[in-house]
Amino acid sequence: MLEGCRHSGVKHLVFASSSSVYGANTKMPFSVHDNVDHPVSLYAASKKANELMAHTYAHLFALPVTGLRFFTVYGPWGRPDMALFLFTRAILEGRPIDVFNNGNMERDFTYIDDIVEGVFRVIHNVPTADPAWDGDAPDPATSYCPYRIYNIGNNNKEKLMRYIEVLEECLGQKAEKNFMPMQPGDVPATYANVDDLVTNLDYKPGTTLEYGIGQFVKWYKEYYRV
Repeated sequence: MLEGCRHSGVKHLVFASSSSVYGANTKMPFSVHDNVDHPVSLYAASKKANELMAHTYAHLFALPVTGLRFFTVYGPWGRPDMALFLFTRAILEGRPIDVFNNGNMERDFTYIDDIVEGVFRVIHNVPTADPAWDGDAPDPATSYCPYRIYNIGNNNKEKLMRYIEVLEECLGQKAEKNFMPMQPGDVPATYANVDDLVTNLDYKPGTTLEYGIGQFVKWYKEYYRV
């Protein structure tokens, strides 16, 4: 992808990174100005590698690149292997759902409409070199070349059990829960600091779980005719 952009004169590459890059970090909320050098999954390591490759192309070829660290995106038309799909299907079919870390998980759930708004704003804001960038105290979110990293989330962490409760309310059915240990490579919490996106691009997330999950359930029932 980077080679294609380099040779075809792309004016701005916006690519998907992930909240998973924060790995073993525990300072909340996660900030793009903190280092992310301790991934805990291969997926996280691959996303960190994407950021490094993008920065290298910005340095070598002056290709403007912006990486967006997505935080637990949910909503209509999402991937069917994600938790909200799996939970919904299982509950409607009367099957139990697997709840990892015994339910002690927190996530910055971000509704798709807020994600789309953020992506749209970023696309039209081409990064430039930051003249204040200092190699003696390097800021991971900016650079001396046209490179930028943003968190794109709801800036509000919610308990996984609350997420499930709202889904139960929207479906009108209770879930049977299998409480499981945390999976290798997972983290107990994510929480996005979106100050840079708010300050620079007037990003305004704020979709509630009640509204977002309600919209998903409405779409799911219509699409799958259940």
